[in-house]
Amino acid sequence: MALRKRAQGEKPLAGAKIVGCTHITAQTAVLMETLGALGAQCRWAACNIYSTLNEVAAALAESGFPVFAWKGESEDDFWWCIDRCVNVEGWQPNMILDDGGDLTHWIYKKYPNMFKKIKGIVEESVTGVHRLYQLSKAGKLCVPAMNVNDSVTKQKFDNLYCCRESILDGLKRTTDMMFGGKQVVVCGYGEVGKGCCAALKAMGSIVYVTEIDPICALQAW
Repeated sequence: MALRKRAQGEKPLAGAKIVGCTHITAQTAVLMETLGALGAQCRWAACNIYSTLNEVAAALAESGFPVFAWKGESEDDFWWCIDRCVNVEGWQPNMILDDGGDLTHWIYKKYPNMFKKIKGIVEESVTGVHRLYQLSKAGKLCVPAMNVNDSVTKQKFDNLYCCRESILDGLKRTTDMMFGGKQVVVCGYGEVGKGCCAALKAMGSIVYVTEIDPICALQAW
């Protein structure tokens, strides 16, 4: 909100055409509204078929943001929504904001010519970054990409503190279960895994950890 107040008069993002694929939550809505206030044009899809808050997606659509997402999409719906984000006459994105790499993958697969005008990719997730490294090693990454996880605040705060809150919220929304006494397997004991394990254990779950790094495995033990 402070950024909006300080910079909306200058419109520093005028000319930015951002296509995004993240969780559609209230936090994302604040981000999109802020990008719009700073002069950017946005089109958005969901990176997860379960996490969309329908009331948020509806509110964004009513405000004029092209948003393609609803809770409980099928896999075909998921790719249809991503396609609707990018396959529109007279609109060419010049930046990708991705969480998981699916949007980048879809543009690369279906609309590779779009990369001629795309200035860069911002990738939020470790999974998406791995996919970008694979493209880079194959010599197929044709635009600059920013790994948000390189930021120490992303690693040490968002990954540790935020994920341990969102993991319980997300699992409860999708399963409608109690977690006391449930046996849960967490794959990986990095910053995200540490936070998720702590939250699940605090709920009374029996937590098992798989980990390939010997130091992280020792920490889990």
